[in-house]
Amino acid sequence: MRDIRRRGWVAAGITALVAPLTVAMGSTPAQAASCTPQTGPYQKKVEKFLGRPVDGRQSAADCRAIQAFQTKHSISPNAGYAGPVTWGVMDLMNKQKAVGTNPNRAGTCPTNKGRIACVDLTLQLSWIQDGRELKYGPVAVRTGRNGYETRTGAKKIYWRNIDHVSSIYDVPMPYSQFFDGGQAFHSVGISVWAPPGSHGCVNMTKKDASKYWSMLRNGDDVFVYGRKPGT
Repeated sequence: MRDIRRRGWVAAGITALVAPLTVAMGSTPAQAASCTPQTGPYQKKVEKFLGRPVDGRQSAADCRAIQAFQTKHSISPNAGYAGPVTWGVMDLMNKQKAVGTNPNRAGTCPTNKGRIACVDLTLQLSWIQDGRELKYGPVAVRTGRNGYETRTGAKKIYWRNIDHVSSIYDVPMPYSQFFDGGQAFHSVGISVWAPPGSHGCVNMTKKDASKYWSMLRNGDDVFVYGRKPGT
């Protein structure tokens, strides 16, 4: 009955979605670069994050470890330099880990809506809750970069397409669940920590996007809040 009552706004949403405006990628894996001997401004913090000896001096082994991290997460240039972009990704990972299993501790995501998908732009986290009960997550996500920010506020999923391909960017957007114009949850084939971010969609790993697909339906609530670092 819920789908029948909402047929009007669902149909209107699909009509508006002839050409989705957002895409996942926006970043490609970093190409191999020469390792730098230079010590970066975040050397000690990066060394600690990677489990390297913390002496604040770049070594060949430090550089290889930093470069491997940069390559994995599409940080460019991936020359092994402990700069602000690399530390920014690591610092975000630390903050996400510190959240633990209580992502809605502050109660910002509504608890009176029943099942709802929450997106915290500040921490780049998403989860599904039902009332106050956490159902899935939190999981790391990749939201819109500067100029293509994921829009905040209360939304509803209005169209789903498991094999969607963007007609704007001509890239696959598997497990797409659209909640605001061309902005959707969907999986990507790159790291969800890859800078600078998406063109507005909430990028997820295939595992997480698939789980969201199985747990959510048309008409389910979505709430987006906060502000992505760098936007």
